[in-house]
Amino acid sequence: MTDKPKLDSPLRLNHRVLLVAAHDIVMAAISLPLAIWLRFWIVDIDWSPEEAWLPTLVFAGVAGVVFQYTGLYRGIWHFASLRDMLAILRGSLLSLLIFLPLLFIFTRLADYPRSALVMQVFILMLLLAGPRILYRSWKEGSLAGVLWRGEDRRVPVVLIGSSLAADTFIREMERGNAAYRVVGIVDDSTGRHGRDLRGIRVLGRMADLAAIVAGMRELDRPRRIIVADERIDGRTIRDLVEIAAPLGISVARLPRMTEFRKEGEAPQVQSVDVEDLLGRPQRVLDRSAVMRLVAGRRVLVTGAGGTIGSELVRQVAALDPAAIVLFEQSEHALYQIDMELSERYPGLPRVAVLGDVRDPDSVESAFAAQRPDIVLHAAAYKHVPLVEANVGEGLLTNVRGTQIVAQACQRHNVAVMVMISTDKAVNPTNVMGATKRIAEMICQSLDLERITGRTNGTQYVTVRFGNVLGSSGSVVPLFQRQLSNGGPLTVTHPDVTRFFMTTREAVELILQAAAMPSDQVHAEGKIFVLDMGEPVRIQDLARQMIRLAGLQPDKDIKIAFTGLRPGEKLYEEVLHSAETTVATPQDGIMLAAPRIVDRAELDRTIASLITSAQQRDTAALISGITTLVPEFQHAPNGQSATPASAA
Repeated sequence: MTDKPKLDSPLRLNHRVLLVAAHDIVMAAISLPLAIWLRFWIVDIDWSPEEAWLPTLVFAGVAGVVFQYTGLYRGIWHFASLRDMLAILRGSLLSLLIFLPLLFIFTRLADYPRSALVMQVFILMLLLAGPRILYRSWKEGSLAGVLWRGEDRRVPVVLIGSSLAADTFIREMERGNAAYRVVGIVDDSTGRHGRDLRGIRVLGRMADLAAIVAGMRELDRPRRIIVADERIDGRTIRDLVEIAAPLGISVARLPRMTEFRKEGEAPQVQSVDVEDLLGRPQRVLDRSAVMRLVAGRRVLVTGAGGTIGSELVRQVAALDPAAIVLFEQSEHALYQIDMELSERYPGLPRVAVLGDVRDPDSVESAFAAQRPDIVLHAAAYKHVPLVEANVGEGLLTNVRGTQIVAQACQRHNVAVMVMISTDKAVNPTNVMGATKRIAEMICQSLDLERITGRTNGTQYVTVRFGNVLGSSGSVVPLFQRQLSNGGPLTVTHPDVTRFFMTTREAVELILQAAAMPSDQVHAEGKIFVLDMGEPVRIQDLARQMIRLAGLQPDKDIKIAFTGLRPGEKLYEEVLHSAETTVATPQDGIMLAAPRIVDRAELDRTIASLITSAQQRDTAALISGITTLVPEFQHAPNGQSATPASAA
């Protein structure tokens, strides 16, 4: 095993270090006679530097040793900073404090004015710091910019927020090869208005942005607005996009603190995306609990190639599992996630299983061979209109598939099964939502049997949440395709709203819910509901995406209203009006207690539904689903009425 490098390793001598040392020692030698001469020049007394040659040599020797001790030679001039200035101050003072007793011993300070020795400290600091500052300015191009001001072809920008990130960005843009020129800062903190950050004026509030831009000279009119404060929420960013669009200005943002970059690399301006418009707050998660759940265990993910399934795979793979099993029906989707995993985690044991959750033999074979400790069940049919047109297939996948996986977990002593549900299971108006509600019932009933001792210890966790931004069934990819084709953007109804969450946040909270200790949260037979925040009007989302593309809604790109699709309703809900909620220790996760169905009745009705599905008897299927889910109000032409619980 190789030894760890010592932090206080000796300074390696090379030509650059020797050059810096020679420079500093020469500056030290110059500082003493220069200080004495300056003192005598002030009082108009003749003095020759030859009178101080011996003290000068002594001081230069002392300074050389002190500078080595204080690490002054270690500094890289290209990155000279306040830390280097403090090292210069420390080295200058220490050199003088050591030199003074020596000078007193040999000369009793005769013919050496005391004030000159004080002046020497400041002269030495100037001689040491000046060349460093000039060198850095020259390397970064800012010195040339001051001496030779030509036509500045950089893109003028306005920063939003006078934050640390703004300070860093301005400093980086002072380099000669920078792409942007900061012409102003806008900040809602009134105490900073009229003040400067690195020479850039804070011009006013965000609400006054249009007036600020109008008052600028043509050369300084910004072509881009850059959000430099990560605390700015999605609503504010949406307002910025609306203000900037008529001005012909694009909106971008700086990387967040969590988006690390290489040392010395300038912050890369990024386009504002739909997730920024959503602006959901960052949750403080108990990552240690999730790590304890996954680390060292075998994890099987159904639907591993889907939007949620693939993100589950990515996050689980980072938590040091013993192995991960990818169970997926689509060959192409399975190939993609398997290849991604092989590249990102080549040392992680993994198995790619091409199988269908509706096939008991396929599921049984995978469980018997792989012996999973944790099962994350994300496989489902989720596209509302497609399931409306294929009721039997939707039921066989969402209901029968969940039943097969859940029962396999019992037989093979799986510790935890997590079932991914949807807000469409609440007061469903479509077959997809109703079948997911029945899937919830299956896991609820099995979990209740666990606490009564009727089955083994498999814990069933059901997590319910709304739409995921950017998923294959989301409106975002649809809008992006329509934008690239020149429009129009199609919205089903002017007032339709949906809950949205980013894929990463949804999966983080899913794992967090599964990891909650049973002594803190009594979740038996209950459903974890993720806090989805405020619903987003789809029409507003479409208009914002058009503006992000630098275009004008209704002018450059039209919005067409096509009418509600089969099974669609205006408002989604995450809770039924009769469901009581219980808080959990984790911010962003609640517990709901929906109606429980007797296990025997549930099994009988599901068996009947499977028979109807196999016979393609849609009428019998709708009738049987309504028996299990009385709140199911089938709306094959869409539901435009506002649900009572959403009013």
